[in-house]
Amino acid sequence: MWFVSLLVLIFILGIIILVHEFGHFIWAKIFKVHIYEFSIGMGPIIFTHKGKKDNIDYNLRAVPIGGFVSMAGEVYEDDDKIDKKSFMCNKPWYQRVIILVAGVFNNFLLALLILFISSLIWGGTVNIPVVRDVVADMPMAEAGVVAGDRILEINGRKVSNWDAAQILLIMESEDNIYDLTIEQSNGDVEEISVEPIVSEDEETGVETKTFGVYIEQETMTGLWGSIKYAFQKFGSIVQSMALTIEGLFTGKISLQALSGPVGMYEVIDSSISYGLAYMLYIVAFLSINVGFINILPFPAFDGGHVLFLIIEKIKGSPVNAKFESICHLIGFALLFLLMIYITIQDVIRFF
Repeated sequence: MWFVSLLVLIFILGIIILVHEFGHFIWAKIFKVHIYEFSIGMGPIIFTHKGKKDNIDYNLRAVPIGGFVSMAGEVYEDDDKIDKKSFMCNKPWYQRVIILVAGVFNNFLLALLILFISSLIWGGTVNIPVVRDVVADMPMAEAGVVAGDRILEINGRKVSNWDAAQILLIMESEDNIYDLTIEQSNGDVEEISVEPIVSEDEETGVETKTFGVYIEQETMTGLWGSIKYAFQKFGSIVQSMALTIEGLFTGKISLQALSGPVGMYEVIDSSISYGLAYMLYIVAFLSINVGFINILPFPAFDGGHVLFLIIEKIKGSPVNAKFESICHLIGFALLFLLMIYITIQDVIRFF
């Protein structure tokens, strides 16, 4: 069974990476940027094909994480055998931006299409911040929360969906007290404080906070309902990811909350039995994740490259090519170290 789960994970990652890199690739071709290589995966090449018309190397590499489109002049003119007009760095500013963000756009589009089609077939279910039930003698019940109450704010942050609410509820809070604004079923609004029960896994040290509450679900069907579901779910996932990044930078969320390839394998392994609908949701979720992370303005990400282009536009001249290359190199190194740390944490949890 583990082998099947691994193959499913590799297939899912392959699709997401292919869609992302194809975005860069097709727009680079449209704008006539010289392309050396289109690769899915990293590391040693296990399959290669040379395009007869475009002379591009299409490669499949051994490590099924990541991929790239190698283009001439991504930062500066780096090949004296290529026509200067074919260097990416010599293309108009807007064309370079389109090429860089096209991968993220494709990931977001893939996720929206999957969410829409899935909802058309099976209906789209979203959790809304309305209490369906509370567990007796647990924190929410003891704070006075009852079925029908709507959670409006958590620690002063407005709550419009349960995806974001869950992130707010795992963020560190002063003295482990969470201030909630609740709208009762009769329309009255009140402020309450909840102190969750905190438990810690002895082996991994991962903390779990228990509030003791069940949340209402809403199912959307039909053409309009599916469109609404796709965009609503897309927005809630993006918001939860933005809150997660904020929590990591402010220290309110531990790095232990992150997962890498091993963690993704665990999710896939436990999700296969849930059926095709749930697996498609995982693909959409991971595709949004890849797109969101890549658009962050951090060196080595697509967003980092766009940031340098924005700086170039503001200052009216290109950023020093050597400085930019060093920044991206440092970014890659930091990401590599973070991936090692996250993978070690995943392995500890897994075994």
